[in-house]
Amino acid sequence: MTASTQASKPRYRSRPIAATLIIFGGVLLLLFAIGLSISVGAADIKLGTVWESLFHFNSDSTQHQIILDMRLPRALAAALIGAALAVAGAIMQGMTRNPMADSGLLGLNAGAGLALAVCFALFPATSFLMMMFYSFAGAALGAGLVFGIGFMSKGGMTPVRLTLAGAAVSMLLVAISEGIAIYFKVGQDLAFWYAGAVTGTTWMQIKIVAPWVAVGLLGALALSKSITLLSLGDEVATGLGQRTGLIKAVSMFFVLILAGSAVSLVGAIGFVGLMIPHIARFLVGVDYRWVIPSSAVLGSLLMVFADILARMVNPPHEVPIGALIAVIGVPFFLYLALKQKGGLE
Repeated sequence: MTASTQASKPRYRSRPIAATLIIFGGVLLLLFAIGLSISVGAADIKLGTVWESLFHFNSDSTQHQIILDMRLPRALAAALIGAALAVAGAIMQGMTRNPMADSGLLGLNAGAGLALAVCFALFPATSFLMMMFYSFAGAALGAGLVFGIGFMSKGGMTPVRLTLAGAAVSMLLVAISEGIAIYFKVGQDLAFWYAGAVTGTTWMQIKIVAPWVAVGLLGALALSKSITLLSLGDEVATGLGQRTGLIKAVSMFFVLILAGSAVSLVGAIGFVGLMIPHIARFLVGVDYRWVIPSSAVLGSLLMVFADILARMVNPPHEVPIGALIAVIGVPFFLYLALKQKGGLE
């Protein structure tokens, strides 16, 4: 065994005990966070009342109606979307070996925004289900443009080229979206979507989105071993019998399901898929059989606590949840960019 091999070996170790503790401990903390999220708001509700409404609902109680009709769907939406965005980011980072990969940085959010701008402008009476379909189509368009440019670049697709292509395509699609918004006077609708929020989430929306998120998460878990091999490099994965082209195509399909579901429900919330996979890998190692479930739990926790904070910063008004996450996401992105300088080619 060479010195370089010995030096690189610790990078690929797994920590199943730490991962198990994070997953189960995180789920318990998530349950508490959801209860706390339900209790906090313009009208604070005691945790005991939350518990009572969940198991002994009283239709004559205004607080019970607020809990079940407004706050519980909102808290569940935050948990679902956090898991979806975090796992989508983990898949993209493992598949592309790009430490800065994220659905918001690689054109998916901008593509979904363009599709929704067209929807708001030309089809204002569109149902939520059709808006979700538009989001999927737009996210696929954005991702297709980014990866197409990356593959066609001289020298092939590298992390730097992929990031630059994502930035360029995102700026173009956002500019087109804003032009449509100004011309058709739908800027307010689009601005609310770009801000990102779980306010006003309904049970019907959750019933539509939750099965798609579940399919995406199960698909990610099924692909986790293959993504671990891809994260070691295409040559290594091919040598170990992986059909890299097929695995990448299927992985992107599940990324589109997860990211498309997320942005259709809460808007363009970035950086969750960038930060959480790095934290998960730091805690549990780089075996994606542990990274993906850990990312799902940590992503849910981040979104639920961010939603709680959004209501506490400037009560009774709410701060856009996307803006709060960006406050820590932008410095994290700059840290990664500086850390990887000169090492991505």
